[in-house]
Amino acid sequence: MSRAGGSDLLTLPIDRKEVNEGEYLSDVSQRHKPWDIHRAEADDVQEAYAGGMSRHQRYAERLGYCSQIIGFARDPPGAGLRKLKLTNAWFCRVRHCPVCQWRRSLMWQAKVYRALPALLKDFPHARFLFMTLTVKNCEVKDLRATLIHMAQSWKRLIELRQWPARGWVRAVEITRSEKYRTAHPHYHCLLVVPPAYFQGEYLKQAEWSELWRQCLRVDYKPVVDIRTVKLDLVQTSRRVNTPPKQLWGAVAEILKYAVKPSDMIRDHEWFRELVDQVYKIRGVAVGGILKRYIKEREKENLLREPGDEELMPVAEQLYFGWKQNVRKYRKIALLSQRSN
Repeated sequence: MSRAGGSDLLTLPIDRKEVNEGEYLSDVSQRHKPWDIHRAEADDVQEAYAGGMSRHQRYAERLGYCSQIIGFARDPPGAGLRKLKLTNAWFCRVRHCPVCQWRRSLMWQAKVYRALPALLKDFPHARFLFMTLTVKNCEVKDLRATLIHMAQSWKRLIELRQWPARGWVRAVEITRSEKYRTAHPHYHCLLVVPPAYFQGEYLKQAEWSELWRQCLRVDYKPVVDIRTVKLDLVQTSRRVNTPPKQLWGAVAEILKYAVKPSDMIRDHEWFRELVDQVYKIRGVAVGGILKRYIKEREKENLLREPGDEELMPVAEQLYFGWKQNVRKYRKIALLSQRSN
């Protein structure tokens, strides 16, 4: 796995004969095509790690073994929808591995997905806000100090008398400035507010920006985006077990990825400095009433996905191995056995 230079995306030659003749995961289930995308990104990020210091090279080695073989259970013939459910995989758990970052995002989405029905049952009139808080770009070498400052400012914000949220989920995203190679850290947040918020306590966007400026203790006006998540009130009133799709879209946006894989791959030196800067910095935090419903500290389970359903007791077991030369997962075994 090699390429000239470090600025362009890795492109491997595709073995067309093998693609045509093999049976691939994306052929079996289009829904699982992201496995091909993220595992291919992991190959590229592995190279970004490999050019660094010894600690980065150890990360590269772990990425090389990550999710090389993945297993699924599938409803047996005659069961109807024939759904696939991930049951087996080895994850490297490197923070910026594209596969593990994606699976960690799905795990967090699954946590919130499972919490929302109970929350809406206990607080049927709760409303939701989607908020983005930003700061000025910083040099990547100053990223750690900036993130610590943002966390301190967030603490001041939620302690304000004007703070309206009864619960919240907050996630960090960091993007790279193409022109200046600076880092742009920002928060994506989901806020749970009482209905009274829209009956006289409503804060306009300019007011949010001023509050965030005061908490940051800066002399510039930070960009703040605040939007109401408009729910299907009829669906919500029925207290169904599936969260309203509008709310689910906001959750997916907040809990997507911390760093875009394209930013990791584009500038290896910048990326490796970012890795060191965010070491042990918390990516996702939960507060207020949501702590009752979301187990923030539970053991990390990267097999979990939003909307997971139980398959039938007897299921086919399908296994797929990563084929780097075609950048796809290919079926390597098909067994029929009783699942545990």
